[in-house]
Amino acid sequence: MNIQIFGNKKSSDSRKAERWFKERRIKFQYIDLTEKGLSKGELASVAQAVGGYEALIDPGAKDAYAVALAQHTPAAMLPGVLLENQQVLRAPIVRNGRQATVGYAPDVWKGWE
Repeated sequence: MNIQIFGNKKSSDSRKAERWFKERRIKFQYIDLTEKGLSKGELASVAQAVGGYEALIDPGAKDAYAVALAQHTPAAMLPGVLLENQQVLRAPIVRNGRQATVGYAPDVWKGWE
C-alpha cells in the first residue's frame, strides 16, 4: 500500500483520516494542501477515481468566491480553475495508487488493507 493523504491541518476530517491510519499502523505520506498542492496529473487521477472534478469541490469552503467560480466554470476549464484554487478542494483526499477517496471514508479504506 502506498497511501497519500492530501489534507489541511485545520480540517477535522484530515486529522481524523491521519489518526485512522496511525491507529492501524499503516504508513502514509501526508501532504498539506496549504503548503504544496496537487499536481495536474494527481488532480486528474483523483478526479477520475472519485467520479469527476465536480466531486472534488467543497461547497462549504471559506473562499466563497473561488467556490462560486469553480461551480460555474464549464467542465472543460474546471481542471485549470481547481489547480489555481486548491483551497476549494474537499479534504482529505486519500490516494492508494489509482484508488482515491474525498472526505473521511474509513469504510472504503478498510478494503485497501
